[in-house]
Amino acid sequence: MPNDAQTKGSWPLFGSLASFALPGDLMAGLTLAAIAIPEQMATARLGGFAPQIGFFAFMAGSLGFALLGGNRFLSCGADSTITPIFAGGLAAVATAGSPEYQGLAIALALMVGAMMLAGGAFRLGGIANLLSMPVMVGFLAGISVHIIVSQLPGVLGLESPGGPTLDRIGVLASEIGRTNPITFCIGFGVLAVVFISEKISAKIPGALIGLVAATLATIALGLESKGVSVVGTVPGTLPRPTFPALAPELWVRLVPLAFVVTVVVMVQTAATTRSFPSDPDKPADVDRDFLGAGAGSVLSGLFGAFPVNASPPRTGIVAETGGQSQLAGLAAAAIVLLLLAFGTGLLRHVPDAALGGILLFVALRIIRTRQIVTIYRQSFSEFLLIVATAALIIVLPIQQGAFLGIVLSLLHGIWSTTRARLVEFERVPGTTIWWPAHPHITGERVAGVAVIGLQAPLSFLNAPGFRSDVTKVLSTTTPQLLVLEASGMVEIDFTAAQILLEVFKVCNAQGITVALARLESVRAQDAFERFELFDVLPKEHVFHSVDEAVHRLAK
Repeated sequence: MPNDAQTKGSWPLFGSLASFALPGDLMAGLTLAAIAIPEQMATARLGGFAPQIGFFAFMAGSLGFALLGGNRFLSCGADSTITPIFAGGLAAVATAGSPEYQGLAIALALMVGAMMLAGGAFRLGGIANLLSMPVMVGFLAGISVHIIVSQLPGVLGLESPGGPTLDRIGVLASEIGRTNPITFCIGFGVLAVVFISEKISAKIPGALIGLVAATLATIALGLESKGVSVVGTVPGTLPRPTFPALAPELWVRLVPLAFVVTVVVMVQTAATTRSFPSDPDKPADVDRDFLGAGAGSVLSGLFGAFPVNASPPRTGIVAETGGQSQLAGLAAAAIVLLLLAFGTGLLRHVPDAALGGILLFVALRIIRTRQIVTIYRQSFSEFLLIVATAALIIVLPIQQGAFLGIVLSLLHGIWSTTRARLVEFERVPGTTIWWPAHPHITGERVAGVAVIGLQAPLSFLNAPGFRSDVTKVLSTTTPQLLVLEASGMVEIDFTAAQILLEVFKVCNAQGITVALARLESVRAQDAFERFELFDVLPKEHVFHSVDEAVHRLAK
């Protein structure tokens, strides 16, 4: 698949540190750590893991991306987009929080990392385009609902119900009257602090401010005795090399889940690195950043954590606070390491509701309301695609919904391709330009000449329709010269080539001269050679423009 990078040179280790600027990177790293610490704790909680596991994931993601990644700003670590997906998948096999659950998460991180590394090594950056924009928007909306439903019980001080998402919503609605007002104030108070801080400036660590304030209030007012649940003891353990001892069938069972998570990580990594390019004058090297994210997940697994992902908000923080290289991410990881080594006692009284408030903010932030409204106004059919994707994510088990969302995106692409129909061209009066015919644009035709084209790749999906449309043109206009304007046919597969051969032979049998104009795609040119289409269509009937073909061959 095509690579975004123009250069195909070697990928040196720690290449993203080449342009470091010590003062700016250290300041950006400090800001990043202030935002990442509460966020990584909350994301670990979302997945059913202890807080320190989120820290392990962040350190692994930062180190792995600095090692192999190329983007100077990208922050890699625990991420709330993929966490509900793999947490739901793992919970179907083992109980959340159990040693078996932890082992499966480690194995999944290693598998996702291996797939990401393979994607980067084989330059499969095009996989990031598997999810169309409407499907991705619907996907995030569905994920947002899952996060909200999972965190509301902790924020409201209620027992977390089990079962499908819709059933859990019903249970929460029926028990809303039993809300603990103190946890409610803590959770939504932290949410308000984060929201206001974000509105003022994304550089303000609102999550950390809210977390510290909630923790101090819990200690000072003795809120634990009033029903406020807290994180409790956080072991001051450091990551150590580990490898899961799983039966072979469990590794096999994880493959579909790993594939779904990998696709989402690829999409988000590509979107992040393109949104915050290292050099605005050069295309982003998506393949190299796949390597970085893959190394992050492999290290995360070896550190005893779970898969990691690129974070657009954290990446934006690094770019906006003066970061010049991955030294900022490494500095933030070092701060987290110091917290693990010497400061875990500070985390003991952090209220669970505060972490829930942070996750509620994350859930609300990933709903792309403006894009939903825009798509609704401009393309109602694609708006329905958003609704369908979100419904799949919400109604079905989340890993199944995510997989079907990917399938839905592919079907959307196939449907769009099959809709491509033959276009007839007319000459713009007074010029040599031939343009697609339009009822509101005056054009002119040349007697005995039909100019047609397909503004899409010609493949098995649309080739039968192409043949039918050509037959209709031949029967209604009976031309002496048929010119195929091929600028839009960037690809031709085997099935399409056989149908083109049939069309050329039918024209020859009817005494119709066939010409080819503007065959610009290198892949399409190669297809004409490979499928021996020039054996039927002489190369002297290939022209750089429609007008040249008409002047040379029209009788």
